[in-house]
Amino acid sequence: MTTLLLQNPLLTGTQTRPKTKLPPHNNITTAGGSARKRGTYYISCAGKQDDYHATLKALNSKGRFPRKSLGQHYMLNSEINDQLADAADVKEGDVVLEIGPGTGSLTNVLLDAGAIVLAIEKDPHMVALVRERFSSTDRFKVLQEDFVKCHVRSHMLSLFQSTESLKSSAGYAKVVANIPFNISTDIVKQLLPMGDIFTEVVLLLQEETAVRLVEPVLRTSEYRPINIFVNFYSEPEYKIKVPRTNFFPQPKVDAAIVTFKLKQAADYPSVGSTKSFFSMVNSAFNEKRKMVRKSLQHLCTSLEIEKALGDVGLPATSRPEELTLDDFVKLHNLITEL
Repeated sequence: MTTLLLQNPLLTGTQTRPKTKLPPHNNITTAGGSARKRGTYYISCAGKQDDYHATLKALNSKGRFPRKSLGQHYMLNSEINDQLADAADVKEGDVVLEIGPGTGSLTNVLLDAGAIVLAIEKDPHMVALVRERFSSTDRFKVLQEDFVKCHVRSHMLSLFQSTESLKSSAGYAKVVANIPFNISTDIVKQLLPMGDIFTEVVLLLQEETAVRLVEPVLRTSEYRPINIFVNFYSEPEYKIKVPRTNFFPQPKVDAAIVTFKLKQAADYPSVGSTKSFFSMVNSAFNEKRKMVRKSLQHLCTSLEIEKALGDVGLPATSRPEELTLDDFVKLHNLITEL
């Protein structure tokens, strides 16, 4: 059993606590391909590229143990961090939002690429760690907040206004993050409608979630309103699978890198009101086993819904899991005209 020494100022001496068994350093599974090559113009802020030892040393330095309540799983493989940055094509001068920087292994890769990084971290101990770690650069700022409750738009606009190099730029940013699996859907819902702020969102998600979001299958129980939402606001793409052995502590599931290319408002499907549209979609799925003509009866009569379905080219007995995004858009527009 591998143990991790924890220095806790509240205790009189050094204690050892049993830990999840770590993979041998030379056996960490990689995602394949060569590591991202970096230029030498920017000085590495970490001083170490070996995330296996650097992560454990960082946790030891603060007497920390990953907290299950915060969904903390730290990346041990620097190549995965490189591939996250590559997936977003992070380059010099880019503004990047990172959610949950943890010990800063991904942060370091982003800064090494020349990016300006705003990190949002809920754990105050990790905030202190990365603030100290990257104190020598003015291209990094960390805020201690719960991401799902914070005002992302306000923070980004403030960053755009305060960063000299952005004053003549288009004012767009990217999101690159290894996020807690337990809040991934909340994060996706918060970020994807922000195409006026971000051009691309690159996330490390639980693989099952990644597949469900990117490759939904009609007429299955896995086809849900979130699939309509994701494709309404973005163009998602599954990149690579990341085996669970790359994390500490090791989760029970594998992960995957997913990119969401965000659409501009002008490129959204044409609906009179997005609020009305998603309200209709959610109503249709509230009772999935019912036919659409039944689940949407609060909007108009069954006969009117049947006619609208026919005009879209769908049978009157259609169920919500059988409708594509385009089908829902056409159906909504016809119903709202009644």
